[in-house]
Amino acid sequence: MKFTKMQGIGNDYVYVNCFREQVENPSQVAIKVSDRHFGVGSDGLILIKPSDVADFEMEMYNADGSQGAMCGNGIRCVAKYVYDYHLTDKTSISVNTKSGIKYLDLTVEDGKVKEVKVNMGAPILNTAEIPMIYGKEQVIAQPLNINQNLYEVTAVSMGNPHVIVYMEDVKNLKIEEVGPYFEKSSVFPESVNTEFVRVIDRNTVEMRVWERGSGETLACGTGACAVAVACILNGYTEDQVTVKLLGGDLKIFWDREADLVYMTGPAEVVFDGEIQI
Repeated sequence: MKFTKMQGIGNDYVYVNCFREQVENPSQVAIKVSDRHFGVGSDGLILIKPSDVADFEMEMYNADGSQGAMCGNGIRCVAKYVYDYHLTDKTSISVNTKSGIKYLDLTVEDGKVKEVKVNMGAPILNTAEIPMIYGKEQVIAQPLNINQNLYEVTAVSMGNPHVIVYMEDVKNLKIEEVGPYFEKSSVFPESVNTEFVRVIDRNTVEMRVWERGSGETLACGTGACAVAVACILNGYTEDQVTVKLLGGDLKIFWDREADLVYMTGPAEVVFDGEIQI
């Protein structure tokens, strides 16, 4: 199987061009290629496929083989792939995902995509749709008991579920100890991605993320969008937020009048390769 390894601020995936390649068991392939000792090493597998309803389709799998609905860093890399590898010459494209069609604008320099702006759609705040089992229609700055510790949380879906926790110190957080308790909590029937956030100023926050199915990753695009929405709802920031992740920065803008979240960030090719599956 021919593949391309790509990363968006450190959130790395193995990409397969399914216009040319056929992947029979993507869940098993995702587990194999994601292994950082015996495989390629990645946060998961992303298949780039033809679509009847958009320019392309993106199908993504986490490192544990579970299928994900959407990946913000991943979809920017899809945009770079289809342009740089000559599947399109358009600088505005649509990509179908499990959480709907996303629209992307590509910034091209010297014939290569440098940066991608993604219309991530409207945030979902309705608790049942996130999904989250909680006695309120929305969860904004509400208490949640996780492993006998009480946290104040805000819940947002960007096509996949996120729960945001604010704290003074995210750098020294033992995320591998607390993250799994959030991920597997019965309050989240489809498990959850958890963002631990420190507000720096009215336009800047930093976060670490524990992703369902992958553990801590260097970045999460939908997570950064969810964090920006949560910060605005809680009155911590303006509508334009720079989110600082371990792998780099993302610029997030919530157009509240149109109720659309825009994410802008880089995408890079690491290498092309071939693996026996």
